[in-house]
Amino acid sequence: MLWNPSDDARAATALGRFADECERRSGLEFSDYEALWRWSTGDGLEDCWAAVWDVFDVVADPSYEQVLDRRVMPGATWFGGARLNYAEHACRMAEGRGDETALVGVSQSRDRVELTWADLVDQVRRVRAGLQRLGVGQGDRVAAYLPNIPETVVAFLAASSLGAVWTSCAPEFGVQAVLDRFRQVEPTVLLAVDGYRYGRRDVSRVDELAAIRAGLPSLAATVHVPYLGDGVRDGVVAWSDLSADTDEPLSFVRVAPDHPLYVLYSSGTTGLPKPIVHGHGGILLEHLKTLGLHADLRSDDVFFWFTTTGWMMWNYLVSGLLHGARLVLFDGDPNHDGPMTLWRLAADEHVTWFGGGAPYFAACERAGVRPSDELDLSRLRAVGSTGAPLSADAFVWVYEHVSPDVLLSPISGGTDVCSAFVGGSPLTPVWEGEIPCSYLGAAVAAFDEGGSPVVGVQGELVVTEPMPSMPVGFWGDDDGSRYRAAYFDDYPGVWRHGDWVTITDRGSCVITGRSDATLNRGGVRVGTAEIYRVVEAVDGVADSLVVHLEGDGADDPGELVLFVALDPDVVCDDAFVATIRSTVRSGLSPRHVPDRVVAIRAVPTTLSGKKLELPVKKVLQGVDPGEAASRGALKDPAAFDEIVDLARSLRTD
Repeated sequence: MLWNPSDDARAATALGRFADECERRSGLEFSDYEALWRWSTGDGLEDCWAAVWDVFDVVADPSYEQVLDRRVMPGATWFGGARLNYAEHACRMAEGRGDETALVGVSQSRDRVELTWADLVDQVRRVRAGLQRLGVGQGDRVAAYLPNIPETVVAFLAASSLGAVWTSCAPEFGVQAVLDRFRQVEPTVLLAVDGYRYGRRDVSRVDELAAIRAGLPSLAATVHVPYLGDGVRDGVVAWSDLSADTDEPLSFVRVAPDHPLYVLYSSGTTGLPKPIVHGHGGILLEHLKTLGLHADLRSDDVFFWFTTTGWMMWNYLVSGLLHGARLVLFDGDPNHDGPMTLWRLAADEHVTWFGGGAPYFAACERAGVRPSDELDLSRLRAVGSTGAPLSADAFVWVYEHVSPDVLLSPISGGTDVCSAFVGGSPLTPVWEGEIPCSYLGAAVAAFDEGGSPVVGVQGELVVTEPMPSMPVGFWGDDDGSRYRAAYFDDYPGVWRHGDWVTITDRGSCVITGRSDATLNRGGVRVGTAEIYRVVEAVDGVADSLVVHLEGDGADDPGELVLFVALDPDVVCDDAFVATIRSTVRSGLSPRHVPDRVVAIRAVPTTLSGKKLELPVKKVLQGVDPGEAASRGALKDPAAFDEIVDLARSLRTD
């Protein structure tokens, strides 16, 4: 155990007070968090969500007629009859706090930007009026090719206040990746920058923007947000004109809970990305619960998560406004000044809630940095991790070298629900290498191959009851067939998420990788995350990727191919390969010793940092690289190209 709740956690945290409220409503007593969770996913499912609505004072006119129409998936309808607006709940937090800081934008492309709550609401009002002048109304799509800067938050809130539908891509996305996404939703307005600075390198997006505009015939207008320079001039609306002062008051179009708020996209490494539609009500209730209760986010918090606008964590970060927290937005290279870059940001901006991707924390641990030795991080009270399983070593590193007192919350969920199913909580201990708990209202279970729940052994991560933030659907999927196929084909009426999970007898869990990329040799099934944990502990290994090429039958175990990206000056000679193999043998299992170890420059990943396990496997099996992965969805296409070239020699050896 690395962290334990304080003795007064029940009284001192929003989650503890929520438990008291649920006791009052139900007439039950919840002796611990596990008991509260079981009630919230069982008999108390609807009462739990009704309590979230009431405790966070959701504004709706009229209010809902019933919490949930039926407990079926897919097809459940939440808070039917209500009309509300997400942006209204974010902007109302400005009441009485006009001079306090709401947003801080830190960038390598320009000087620091700070907006007070009064500034934020006023800019939302102005941009809302500007969008109306461009013809944007309820149901129209507003697309953004923007970085993580205050203008993006303003434009999102302005669009959602109108009942328009938001969608975004980060400006590092290539033209085809952007068109693969935006063409599906046919936006009316596009907001874009002309470029950005990454570290010390200027990256122009003038030509890319021209190609994107030409590829979107639905556009009525393009708005230029000046950032790197002013290279975009012809046929665009200036941000200053869009946000010009006006007498138009700020108001909010209240819509049904399942009215689209934004469209997010799956990674799109193979085929067109799935356009996942999230509604105003589902996201509002889910983020009120997850951030307000499990993260215990408060109005005096300074909330930071390293993300781009092409990742659902940006939407999650913005929802910190629902709780009145100050947001710190960062755009640029997180290693610009070495692995301490973001920790210095946390110290400078007095961050209290720090979030990042699991690979980032692993890289800090491998680099041997000790933020608490160099910086004042005394205000930090929580650290969040996502994007991949967080290794046990990284857990220990956080408590030894960031702070011994922080609540470490490794969360797991995804774009599909724009939230987390599991993570940390102020009422549950943190055990080394384990995600502390399943979240309230999230009926998480591990299913064995027969579809029965199991504890203590690895199974498919499923959700057996509906959640408000499950997608409204996929854009353009009128009969719902793509949506059903994505989540409900394997277990009818049950959401299959696609991860391997082991739920412990104390309610914590361990996620060991994607179930569709599992290594199964000789009947021993191992998640890829377990391989990475062992391999990346070897001195000299910076990153790794493993694929299993199945054999022809029971007597053929197939071939396990391990790609390793090495630290500078490390040579992948026979002795080094032997070290990796012996480490895997002793740390995991003889059956999972790699047959081949191949050194590469870098592990190919999606733009959000997920390793390309399945696309690489397909290439090694002879699938055309263009069909295996969409280059525009890759962070470093050259890293994928290297493996494509290697695949030819591997197949002929």
